Amino acid sequence: MVPTVVYAGSAEKRDAYRTHLSAAARKAGLAIDLQMNPGDVDPEKVDYLVYSNDGPVMDFTPFNSLKGILNLWAGVDTLLKRDPPAHIPIVRMVEDGLTLGMVDYVSGHALRHHLDVDRYIHASPIEEWEVDFPPLARDRTVGVLGLGALGAACARALAGHGFRVLGWSRNQKQIDGVECRSGDKDLDATIAETEILVLLLPYTRQTERILNAERIALMPLDACLINAARGQLIDHQALLEALNTGLLRHATMDVYDVEPLPPDDPYWIHPRVTVTPHIASVTRPETASLAIIEQIARHDRGEAFLHVVDRARGY
Repeated sequence: MVPTVVYAGSAEKRDAYRTHLSAAARKAGLAIDLQMNPGDVDPEKVDYLVYSNDGPVMDFTPFNSLKGILNLWAGVDTLLKRDPPAHIPIVRMVEDGLTLGMVDYVSGHALRHHLDVDRYIHASPIEEWEVDFPPLARDRTVGVLGLGALGAACARALAGHGFRVLGWSRNQKQIDGVECRSGDKDLDATIAETEILVLLLPYTRQTERILNAERIALMPLDACLINAARGQLIDHQALLEALNTGLLRHATMDVYDVEPLPPDDPYWIHPRVTVTPHIASVTRPETASLAIIEQIARHDRGEAFLHVVDRARGY
């Protein structure tokens, strides 16, 4: 029986996903009944929901035959707040375009802070050259908090650049070239050793404000921060105080408690903060469609979904 797949994402990406989901299904040899508007389909006949928070579906209860919710975003915190039925698997988006985009963003800003590029971009004329060579990457410690699909890929890439990379996660991981740690004690120790700290943790009750005033105070003098995960991971007032006092050299912020970032937010004008508008990475229809069709094909063959959300953990 041909499965009914319904796109429930943003209207602006509907045409792109129609094209790429159809192409991916043909490439995989998978017959699907692809519907691009949930309102055009009897919800009881829907097998798979391709979902994003900015789409039209807010209530999952009418979808009584649903086999899976295939989330278009890496984060699932907003989706879980909408209380989808417990028996329906939720699949996180893991796709090459999303991963590679995050690797580019994190690597670029890590190298920028490592080389102190801003110092020369904003330099004033001086009478004599100020010679101050940066250390080699092997002599710089970068910490990555969160070693899921995105965090692990970034940690491997940073290690490939030659950095000493410390990786931390709730549960112990093993990644070639990365010193992996876990647990609360190791979290504090990791932060205390880290000169460039990258946040790629999911947002859960356990990670909310995980980078608080006490942990920020552990960071080495002149350290830098890159947050490409969720704004709620940080105590923002404590971060601003650390930047104001010179404890931290710079913070690259891509995510915030409120988005878009309000025009009166102090991050906009702070000389030690780079604001980017949640662009660290994005799910790309062409590559995401391949991942979605692979998941549907697996389930159609009787195999388990990959990257299923653990609701108790929140990711």
